[in-house]
Amino acid sequence: QVQLVESGGGLVQPGGSLRLSCTASGVSGNLYAMNWFRQAPGKQREFVATISSGGTTIYRDSVKGRFTISRDNAKKTLYLQMNSLKPEDTAVYYCNVKEATVGQLGEYWGQGTQVTVSS
Repeated sequence: QVQLVESGGGLVQPGGSLRLSCTASGVSGNLYAMNWFRQAPGKQREFVATISSGGTTIYRDSVKGRFTISRDNAKKTLYLQMNSLKPEDTAVYYCNVKEATVGQLGEYWGQGTQVTVSS
């Protein structure tokens, strides 16, 4: 069973930066996709960015050019560098991974970390 521990959230002023981390444990297969989602108060959870095991990345339009997703496969850690933060980026950010083992696919979520962008 994969477990995910997130860190790096906090309060930042508009225009500031934060770096989120998500470390996976209990991994026995291939983490073929590692993702970040977010959920703002009163809204549905939404996709933010994804990175494949080969390093291919995709971003939602509103964060392109400001956020960078990356992964360290040796450390089984996912990152999200967030620059030029805006108040509308305020949300709980969730790490999500998809694991492939022999004959089985699994999907796991972190507990979430709060990001608040406010002056």
